Amino acid sequence: MLTLLFEKPMHPYEMSSTLRFRAKEESVKINWGSLYTVVESLQRRGLIEAVNRSRAGRRPERTVYSLTDTGEREMRDWLSELLARPTRQFTDFEAALSLMPVLHPETVRTLLRERLEALTEDEQAYQQMRASSGMFPRLLLIEGEYRAVLRRAETDFVAALLHDLDDGSFDGLPGWRRLHELKEAGVGAELMPMVLKEFFPGTET
Repeated sequence: MLTLLFEKPMHPYEMSSTLRFRAKEESVKINWGSLYTVVESLQRRGLIEAVNRSRAGRRPERTVYSLTDTGEREMRDWLSELLARPTRQFTDFEAALSLMPVLHPETVRTLLRERLEALTEDEQAYQQMRASSGMFPRLLLIEGEYRAVLRRAETDFVAALLHDLDDGSFDGLPGWRRLHELKEAGVGAELMPMVLKEFFPGTET
């Protein structure tokens, strides 16, 4: 919101329309229903201020807001920190990888193939978008370029993981399969010690 008002004063509806037109929801998690609440919060904190009110025909009155000096400093500090300092990102995929052993290896292989197909489709869609956006400078498309680099890295990772699962070279695969064999056989409390030995040879149980 602050970066929009850095461009020019706007009313909340114009802010929302601009964000939608620029497809910012692809890069920023936006709760459209809370937009007016965010505007009110920014105003209370002195980061923005109302500069004009207008009414067009029978439409509700619209308040135009502008960025205050305090708001501009806050915006620059916030954006500078985001650009300069790497932060730990907790992604859904990383969480799923950490919990992957609870699914059967064959199930995981099927799911990873689906993911690889989806990633490939996303890359194709991105390339089509890039081909049709030649009029826009790189500056306005840079977040899409960043997502594409991450997507390609993930694609390479998933493809390599699938290869190792397919040819049986994935370290820990025998113990993983054994875990599910024992589960399916209904083995009870003695399950984990047996599996730990197969996952980690030499483990005392």
